[in-house]
Amino acid sequence: MENHMKSKLKAGKTVIGSFLKITDPAVIEIMGRAGFDFGIIDMEHGPIGYETAQNLIRAAEVAGICPIIRVSENDPVCILRALDIGAQGVEVPQIRSAKDAKKTAESARYFPEGKRGVCRYVRAARYSSMERQEYFRKANESVLTIVHLEGIEAIENLDSIMSVDGVDILFIGPYDLSQSVGVPGQVSHPSVIEQMEKVITRAKDADKIVGTFADDISAAKRWLDVGVMYVAISVDVGILYDACRNMVTGLGLE
Repeated sequence: MENHMKSKLKAGKTVIGSFLKITDPAVIEIMGRAGFDFGIIDMEHGPIGYETAQNLIRAAEVAGICPIIRVSENDPVCILRALDIGAQGVEVPQIRSAKDAKKTAESARYFPEGKRGVCRYVRAARYSSMERQEYFRKANESVLTIVHLEGIEAIENLDSIMSVDGVDILFIGPYDLSQSVGVPGQVSHPSVIEQMEKVITRAKDADKIVGTFADDISAAKRWLDVGVMYVAISVDVGILYDACRNMVTGLGLE
């Protein structure tokens, strides 16, 4: 149950990955073979259900890529179901306050660190084949809890959110943030960049890990250069579209 990506982050190394909406397990397996550190199985903005997600996690394990699930909401049942099927971490949207962050952290961990619902007859516990106390201990040690800061309210409450134990990564969601500052979809707008840089600076001062989303390599490099350690580059459907579109335009077929 060791989470190698969590160990990598603790060692101060950066990690990259992508979001996934395509339900074929081959996609996350290909990402792992290509060298991505993680794949975020998107259960907020995609068609993926838990049975499908479980098979995507199996494929991730085969390829040595860390399977993360973005749950649909900050709900203890959504979080425990994601972890029960073997996700090594959860990304939770729309965290606005320390209360929200605490709920996320506690939902992802067993006592004494949290209040995660207890069942060892699940895939994460190797269907009860693991010694029960070993499972609970290792589950708490290995889980990654990633909270999405997606609006001005979250940034205003940043200090209190950062004070919550059990929050591993502060993930800045640039698209929702752009809407929050009044420029929906304009993720390179100065107002968005200003807020993102503010979070990064304050988080680095507090020795916290920051993550974000980047549409492309150029944007990813920009954030890596200023100390963002967890970068999700594009989405599987966008990567496929861009590759196909480049072929069409490259051959001059328009």
